[in-house]
Amino acid sequence: MIESLLIANRGEIARRIIRTARRLGIRTVATYSDADATMPFVREADDAVRIGPAPARDSYLRQNRILEAARQTGVQAIHPGYGFLSENADFAEAVIRTGLIWVGAPPSAIRAMGLKDAAKQRMIAANVPVTPGYFGEDQDPDRLRREADTIGYPVLIKAVAGGGGKGMRRVDAAADFSTGLESCRREAAASFGDDRVLIEKYILSPRHIEVQVFGDIHGNVVHLFERDCSLQRRHQKVVEEAPAPGMDEATRKAVCTAAVQVARAVDYVGAGTVEFIADVSGGLCADRIWFMEMNTRLQVEHPVTEAITGQDLVEWQIRVASGEPVPRRQEELAIDGWAMEVRLYAENPATGFLPSIGCLEHLRIPEGVRIDSGVEQGDEITSHYDPMIAKLISHAPGRQQAARMLAGVAAGVEVWPVHTNAAFLARTLNHPDFLSGAIDTGFIERHLMDLMPSTEPDERVLQAAASALLGAVAQEPWTTLTGFRMNAEASRQVNIEVAGRPYIVNLDQPARGSGSVIKDIVFIDGEAWPFGSRRADHAGGGQNLTDGSIIAPMPGTVIAVSVRQGDRVLRGQPLVILEAMKMEQALNAPFDGTVAELRASPGAQVTEGVLLARIEGED
Repeated sequence: MIESLLIANRGEIARRIIRTARRLGIRTVATYSDADATMPFVREADDAVRIGPAPARDSYLRQNRILEAARQTGVQAIHPGYGFLSENADFAEAVIRTGLIWVGAPPSAIRAMGLKDAAKQRMIAANVPVTPGYFGEDQDPDRLRREADTIGYPVLIKAVAGGGGKGMRRVDAAADFSTGLESCRREAAASFGDDRVLIEKYILSPRHIEVQVFGDIHGNVVHLFERDCSLQRRHQKVVEEAPAPGMDEATRKAVCTAAVQVARAVDYVGAGTVEFIADVSGGLCADRIWFMEMNTRLQVEHPVTEAITGQDLVEWQIRVASGEPVPRRQEELAIDGWAMEVRLYAENPATGFLPSIGCLEHLRIPEGVRIDSGVEQGDEITSHYDPMIAKLISHAPGRQQAARMLAGVAAGVEVWPVHTNAAFLARTLNHPDFLSGAIDTGFIERHLMDLMPSTEPDERVLQAAASALLGAVAQEPWTTLTGFRMNAEASRQVNIEVAGRPYIVNLDQPARGSGSVIKDIVFIDGEAWPFGSRRADHAGGGQNLTDGSIIAPMPGTVIAVSVRQGDRVLRGQPLVILEAMKMEQALNAPFDGTVAELRASPGAQVTEGVLLARIEGED
């Protein structure tokens, strides 16, 4: 077996690989950027090598520097994790040429499945059903628009080199096609260096079903059953679970057999995921499930498969890369219980889930579930990388038990001062339709108003804040006796300020439960409420709807400005497009008016809170 391993990745997946390697007695070497020098994965590895400045293009994507680090430390193998270089066939070949072991898919399989259009054409030739669409090489915008018209709206424009939800746009009408295409191509070029696209029919009642497969150099290919990743927001997965709700044995056999067939068609070796889209308008059944793509790497959601099968997939990767056969035969694998995973992100639901960066001054995640995290209290969430704080994974005998267990943990999350999606996750997992299994990829959009965190503190928040304030001044009798009069009882009303707004609390009114209070923050149901002197702008925002100020909601790069000073604009009209973490955010006019001030220019780097433009309303 491999005895030493360099990890060409960071964060939680680096820690995940280190954990398994340590159990197997394998020496690990971490690679890190300047931004990650003090992160937990760097400390936990047996050795660590700096590979460059904070931007990924100058560090984690520097192939030569990573290979040099491997040479310097004398490792036998390189594990790419997921993201970054994990599906880069050129890098895989470079690793193999240097005499190192590549703990990943063969370069030929990466190439075969790396471009979505070519992969679909290959699957058509192998008699695997694929989603109707256009996968041709002609990228002329007029040709693409004609193909979309022929397919019929709605359609999905997808980057051929895409992944992770980037480079995808849904278009509902022909009039919107050109705008969607331009935006998709721009994001695809920024994320993958390739702006080519394909066009697919958009399934109106879709479920996202994927199958974990594993192959070895001896010709064995097995599956480890399916996962359901239907709950998505902007094509990014929010909840992942295994097995898939409503999956009967006949449909499971059909989709898992098809996944093995896909893997065999490209002589697959290592961990891979075959993704399918299912039309569930008439229920989940085998004849309405189509191949979408294959991810030639370990998936972020692999822990749910590990939970229901009892297998360590990173160990499987290492053993297969060492030349061993897959550790289990198909008949030795079975489903045990139900598992769910959610991704706890540093993001602000109140601003359209924009990333929230800063120091994790306070971080607490309740016990009771598996926690895969790349950060600890005191670490920094930066604009350079994905803002994930942790993956939370539950495992229980049944689906509702797994969901309620995970919801309880999400509701108990305490993070300050960065914003998180914890309350949003808890509400999603507790939603009646989710618990009943009535899900598809439109679930979150349909129920968004029900799932969004509170905008006003409830009675429990006010009671907890008032009690904490009274406790803080307990040694000052004249300030505790609000409304004091001689020979009369003190008033039981307390004036407090929560999230920058004043409230009067009657302490004689019993609270419905209480929240956790740390310093001057109340944590309840996954939400954080500052009170007293704490920051008043905790709810945040990308623009001031009252005075027309367009404010940068996050650090990033201005990639487009569609107006000039003095232009007349309409409410909702795009003004500035900001890019951060390879995702685009359009900032729109809050009302009809005139561009009175314009400070944004294409290519400019901006920080959070900077004024980009100001709209003056019409009288």
